[in-house]
Amino acid sequence: MEKLGALAVAPVLICLVYMYIRDKYEKEPWRLLATGLAVGCIITFPIMQGQGFVARFMPLAIGQFGEAVFTSFAIAALVEEGFKFVVLYFLVWRSKELNERVDGIVYAVFISLGFAGVENVLYVFNPQLGGLSTALMRAVVSVPAHGLFGVIMGYHFAIARFEPQNKIRRMFLAFFAPWLAHGVYNTILLSGHAYYLVVFVPFLLMLWRDGFRKIKAHLEMSPFK
Repeated sequence: MEKLGALAVAPVLICLVYMYIRDKYEKEPWRLLATGLAVGCIITFPIMQGQGFVARFMPLAIGQFGEAVFTSFAIAALVEEGFKFVVLYFLVWRSKELNERVDGIVYAVFISLGFAGVENVLYVFNPQLGGLSTALMRAVVSVPAHGLFGVIMGYHFAIARFEPQNKIRRMFLAFFAPWLAHGVYNTILLSGHAYYLVVFVPFLLMLWRDGFRKIKAHLEMSPFK
């Protein structure tokens, strides 16, 4: 049980440390980072309630692929990314600590990983879905994916903050872009068709490449460089 718990938490800690190290020019205060992480953990439970509510509206007789799409985009991505976006906005939009673009990514990732950590523990210790194989698979795929969705959200969120002329468009993208990526990610996994899984690895690699580029782009624009 202890080893399983360590496997559930380790990928979250690794991603958090990586993101903290990447913020190399002007570190964020631990208090605010811890708040973002903690609130990210806490929202797991209202998210679960919200997903249960949205699930009631799933259309009847839409087939396996239709269910996968609805579950992915409406139940999972819409509710999860929506809650994360709201937390990010109220946590740092008016904060003086949001003083360089990469900060938007840092806070979004910490919030996302807070949620991912609790979700991961719940999955790993689930009697039907959990176990060692689940812990290993989610450590490599699911937890980093949540971090990457956070990168996408924080990237656009920061542009909205630092470029007032682009605020409306970028605030929209701060929710829409991670929602779309999350929805596509889940749809591929839930589709049940082997030929959809063929595109999963390229899609995941694209997310990683895009995430690194977004982080680098905001770091390059740091006034503290």
